[in-house]
Amino acid sequence: MTAHTAVPVRERSTWTPKLIPALLVCLAAPVLFVVQVVWLGWVLLALAVASGVLVDRRAGVPLARGEEPSIARDVSLIALGQFIVSLIPLQAELDNAAFVRFTLALGGAVVVPYVVSRFVYRDYAIRFPWRGGGRWTWWQWTWLAGVIVLGYLILPFYFITSGVYMNWPVVNTPDLIARLFVGVGAVGIWDELFFICTVFVLLRRHFPDLTANLLQAIVFVSFLWELGYQAWGPLLTIPFAIVQGFLFLKTRSLWYVVTVHLLFDAVVFGVLVHAHNPGAASIFLI
Repeated sequence: MTAHTAVPVRERSTWTPKLIPALLVCLAAPVLFVVQVVWLGWVLLALAVASGVLVDRRAGVPLARGEEPSIARDVSLIALGQFIVSLIPLQAELDNAAFVRFTLALGGAVVVPYVVSRFVYRDYAIRFPWRGGGRWTWWQWTWLAGVIVLGYLILPFYFITSGVYMNWPVVNTPDLIARLFVGVGAVGIWDELFFICTVFVLLRRHFPDLTANLLQAIVFVSFLWELGYQAWGPLLTIPFAIVQGFLFLKTRSLWYVVTVHLLFDAVVFGVLVHAHNPGAASIFLI
């Protein structure tokens, strides 16, 4: 069963018992990363898996290996990834210990669910289609330019007027600026590996594409909140998360959605450097 294989569209419905474990596992994200009551988030993750088991049993879906998508198995993979991420604080830091911490936790949140899916469940649910989708079309190139323009017009106003740039460390030396560049880019790539290629792909095996996209956006935006996109940041991150899911469906290309994200993050990087060094020359309007 491939990453994009799901229950046939005519059989996928939002309003089924599967929605209960899916909602629980996604609503655990704001508890873990927004209000940061970690123990309660873990309880929701456990309830999500347990309710998934009950739903599968009532539907006659095997909990062990099987061709038919299992909501318990898929929710457990999402829960496992969120649990691993929740083991570390997500405040942006640029020291060596923080780089190691983020690498182990975020890397584990992608690798461990993949390994469990591939070698334990053997359902091949998670894949990373870097070269999928064929040649980029005119509208894909146009959107890349649009991302840069929108980022240039919106992000400086957001970060500076809201003061959320202070959620990132001061970067006033070449070494710190280089570390910020690497960190912002690495987390941006991870976002697509986990939220799109793991959470979204697993959920759309059970729900209509729009439902799965909205559910993954809950997890996506919650993570970004703790990372630093606070104040009125969700007004930006919610549509961004939903559009990324739509682009992945449309293009079937992980490389494309990663490119979009990295272009957006390049503007974020520039704004953060500018905000922490207001006296330096800048291309931004604020």
